[in-house]
Amino acid sequence: MQSTVSPQGLEFAQALVRINTVSANSNLDLIDLVRAELARHGVESRLTFNEERTKANLFATLGEGKPAGIILSGHTDTVPWDGQDWTFDPLGGEVEGGRLYGRGSADMKSFIALAVAHAETFLASKAPFAIHLALSFDEEVGCFGVRHLIADMRDAGIQPLACIVGEPTNMVPAIAHKGVYRWRCCVRGKEAHSSLTPNSVNAIEMAARVVTKVREVAERLERSEPRYEGFDVPFSTASVGQFHGGIADNVVPRDAEFRYEFRDLPTADVMALQREIVDYAKSLEPAMKGVAKDAGFDFQTICEIPSFLGSASDDITRLALRLAGESRTTEVAFGTEAGIFKQSGVRTVVCGPGSIQQAHQPDEYVTLEQLARCERFLRGLSEIREIG
Repeated sequence: MQSTVSPQGLEFAQALVRINTVSANSNLDLIDLVRAELARHGVESRLTFNEERTKANLFATLGEGKPAGIILSGHTDTVPWDGQDWTFDPLGGEVEGGRLYGRGSADMKSFIALAVAHAETFLASKAPFAIHLALSFDEEVGCFGVRHLIADMRDAGIQPLACIVGEPTNMVPAIAHKGVYRWRCCVRGKEAHSSLTPNSVNAIEMAARVVTKVREVAERLERSEPRYEGFDVPFSTASVGQFHGGIADNVVPRDAEFRYEFRDLPTADVMALQREIVDYAKSLEPAMKGVAKDAGFDFQTICEIPSFLGSASDDITRLALRLAGESRTTEVAFGTEAGIFKQSGVRTVVCGPGSIQQAHQPDEYVTLEQLARCERFLRGLSEIREIG
């Protein structure tokens, strides 16, 4: 049994870490590198782009002509490292003390690199299914790219058997995570000199009332929502992350804005929670409009990442357990693209190298032992004859 990561797998992981794919940047350099590596093996790639064509998803099939396939899914973008105290170069891809350091080493370029590095193995596989590589953009800012990838896959008539999302789970298959839904609330009031407040609508004060409502909902969920044991926080949560408004101490503010999120259990109705917030805001509008006709609230969706709920009895979960050498599944606190694949009708599990405890942190790293475990998983995938 191989106990160390292969040189080619590690080198390709280092190469991907050294490409700056922070979500604000293009990911095309990484996509071009992967595309060239696959082309070296005679594999063509399908690309779908964002509107500006500065970012791309990549979808490639290893084993063209086989009746179905298993998706290996990963996102190419990373979070920034501005203001973080790093010891290592975030783009250095350095190896020290049995760890690969760099932004994206755990989340989740190493999984992508190892999957691509095993292209030749998958092409030579006698498994009765193909392997699909699905690499997306803009996961970190709302899982935007993968929706285009899935739509293109469907348009091409590709109907995969299952999907493995390689987010960092320490190679323990995860069968559930919460959703992440974020909204922006823009409040329009009416400005006035602060000595004439009856002639005004204070946008900050109106916004604060709705912020208080968000907090009330959060407290109710914590107090009374049925628990989903296995999560670090076994109930749905709500919180406000940003608040902006006002121009001077003696001017009643005309405008205010805040942003909030729900992280909902797979059993929760997040849209019902959002309607509760919107309905409360709308109940404040008649009094506001009595002073200024254009006063009111405007809600804008920032991101919708659905929760994910698989099953320990699913064939893909049982396969992942066998390949990972694990006897248990887990739930994870972070959001992934798994819920979107599941909504599209694809059986899905989350399983990849590294720990989320290192993701997004200074000196992000993944251990070489985890990379070796992932390689054993991938080689095992090429050797199986059936999923069930």
